[in-house]
Amino acid sequence: MLDIIIDARQANLGNHFSVRRILPYRLRRMLGPFIFMDHAGPVSFSADQIPNMDVLPHPHIGLSTVSYLFNGQVTHRDSLGVEQVIRPGEVNWMTAGKGIAHSERFEDPATLAGGSLEMIQTWVALPTSAEEDDPSFTNYQPQELPIFTDKGIWMRLIAGEAFGLKNEVKTHSPLFYVHVVLQPGTRFGLPLGYAERGIYVAKGSIEVNGHRYGIGQLLVFSAGIDPVIIAQEASTVMMLGGEHLGERYIWWNFVSSSKERIEQAKADWIAGRIPLPPNDHAEFIPLPEDRSKPAGATPPPPPLS
Repeated sequence: MLDIIIDARQANLGNHFSVRRILPYRLRRMLGPFIFMDHAGPVSFSADQIPNMDVLPHPHIGLSTVSYLFNGQVTHRDSLGVEQVIRPGEVNWMTAGKGIAHSERFEDPATLAGGSLEMIQTWVALPTSAEEDDPSFTNYQPQELPIFTDKGIWMRLIAGEAFGLKNEVKTHSPLFYVHVVLQPGTRFGLPLGYAERGIYVAKGSIEVNGHRYGIGQLLVFSAGIDPVIIAQEASTVMMLGGEHLGERYIWWNFVSSSKERIEQAKADWIAGRIPLPPNDHAEFIPLPEDRSKPAGATPPPPPLS
């Protein structure tokens, strides 16, 4: 029934900002096309801490980044010239394709005044046919993301198809990604029809098959199983999964079906062939030192972006 239970690990992004790192995991590199998942916050900043929290311009290839906030605001700027503030309930979907650079900065007055930030960041690997597509960016507003409610249940479809819901978020392979809020005692299930499915506990706790699971745990289920999920308290969970794309390599912010393509991306970033955001180019994150490690070792920690 349960393939694996993944406990989030603390990951330091290098600026004294720690997050819960869920994917990749050494025993489970991907869940459907999802190859990366971080849970940041909830955290409150003092005004003097804010500048240190900014994620400076950095590159991506071969993936789509998906940013979804529970609280706070983040300003996105990228090499396409896009500048977009993302707020709770919206989705920032950036497809890197053959290469893009972007930054994420915490410029919200409420955050500067001591408000809180909480967000989920995922990366969706691209099919080989789309890995070299031109980069793109789209912000989807809450009214574009269908909501379903029933007794004890509230959920928003972030992307893909699930529970009879569908939206216009552009994806490149079959997947589902759903934000679900459950009241105590509510019973729920996972969408069927996907080869790989999981549920991440962001808040509260749930029971599955007589066992209790809490914040920071990702439960991955076998195909064809229809688990009964029972909320033990008011809980927020993220349901995600889809069809597997095949083996992918990940190093820093680069994802590809080819090791050689990742080496090329490293060289491109060093040589400046991946342009910086035109409205945020005074500084950037340099390529991390490449310490050679055995195959399967954890790459340098990516920034939250």
